[in-house]
Amino acid sequence: MIDLNIFFALVSFYFVMYVTPGPNNAMVLTSGLKFGFTKTIPHMSGITIGHITQLILVCFGLGKIFQIFPQIQNVLKILCALYLLYLGYKIVGSFSKIKEDNARPLKFHEAALFQIVNPKAWTISSMAASGFLPKDGNLIISIFYIATVALIICPLSISPWAAFGSAIRNLVKNNKIKALIEYFLAFLLLITAVLIVIQK
Repeated sequence: MIDLNIFFALVSFYFVMYVTPGPNNAMVLTSGLKFGFTKTIPHMSGITIGHITQLILVCFGLGKIFQIFPQIQNVLKILCALYLLYLGYKIVGSFSKIKEDNARPLKFHEAALFQIVNPKAWTISSMAASGFLPKDGNLIISIFYIATVALIICPLSISPWAAFGSAIRNLVKNNKIKALIEYFLAFLLLITAVLIVIQK
């Protein structure tokens, strides 16, 4: 039988973890702004499935590797920060590049693979495993339960960021204002990258 207290705690956990600012939210916001909500759906789906894959790996013991070799986490932070800086660089002037064939939203598998270098995603997976896996009980059923909640809540938590970006895209027609938004998003990614590196 499902414990409603644990269920609502798990729902609240995932909502707070994924609705608050982080690398995924910044990227989804940017994608919504550049390409619209519909074309960002594969990106959001990739984030969700990537997290569930992480969760399963952590539940089966991968998380202990980070405890034994904390240097791995530091390397992931740097890689994630560098990628965010690259995205920030690409954002500037991106409205004009939308008309070109070389500009496209992140694909499903690319968004899923990005979770490998996303330290916040690993932290969420580790917290979910340590906080909601019962000490006594069927491991497979427990993982399936947590993963099912994640499958529902994660997209609901990150989709408002894509919707907000898409709304700005549809409402703002002035190129100067668009340019200001581009620089703001680039700055947002820069701040996110810095926070990831300095976060302990």
